[in-house]
Amino acid sequence: MKITAHAKVNIFLKITGHKNGYHTLLSRFMRVESLYDTITLVPKHCDSFTIEGCDGVPTASNTIYKAYKVLLEYTGSKILETFFKSHKVTVEKRIPSQAGLGGGSSDAAAFMRLVNEVCGLKLSVEALAELGSRIGADLPFFIHNYPSANVSGFGEIVEPFDETPLHMELYTPDIGCDTAVVYKTFKEHFLNDITPCSFMGWEKYKSSELLELIGDPVMLNDLYAAALVAYPELESVAPDGWFFSGSGSTFFRPKA
Repeated sequence: MKITAHAKVNIFLKITGHKNGYHTLLSRFMRVESLYDTITLVPKHCDSFTIEGCDGVPTASNTIYKAYKVLLEYTGSKILETFFKSHKVTVEKRIPSQAGLGGGSSDAAAFMRLVNEVCGLKLSVEALAELGSRIGADLPFFIHNYPSANVSGFGEIVEPFDETPLHMELYTPDIGCDTAVVYKTFKEHFLNDITPCSFMGWEKYKSSELLELIGDPVMLNDLYAAALVAYPELESVAPDGWFFSGSGSTFFRPKA
């Protein structure tokens, strides 16, 4: 009972507005085939829901635990509840945290997909995605499990994009970027400057074409400028010709 939880990069990420306390966006998410965590359900008697491998993250704050609670509350499944009295969750972490790669969201989404099958919950992908959106904006993309997709709204609108994922080279400096801090900084400094007409039609281009045509990491990712304000040390470690994923701090470029 094992599943891989892949990282993602944002080929582009544009903020389209702010509503009910949350930002709306338009973004191209692309799965990183070469980087993933591994989640395994291991037989073990447990007095309470048990996760191993996420050092330093309290169980109550762990996205996997939040996914379990959402599934249990929604389904009321006794099978699900009983299963995790006789199994623990182990996570082999490879995706760095606070890196803009969606590691925690991917872990939670993969857990939901695996448990849905193992425990016979029979939830549709759409139902899982809706439940996942209650935990985090990136979860619907990971639950749909598309190699590449255009993501919009609050993250709940996921439309597959027909392309082969690019082979990516990643560089994650020793700087953790807190997503909430980056978004707050964007709202304070850049929200009034958004111009949707400037990126109209980007979702129709292949990712390789966009990276070549636009070329500017600040223009491609609205959160990059905010991250540079919140974490100015990023500027000194940013490699030339690389792009910025999500709220950071990972830089990426297609392998030649």
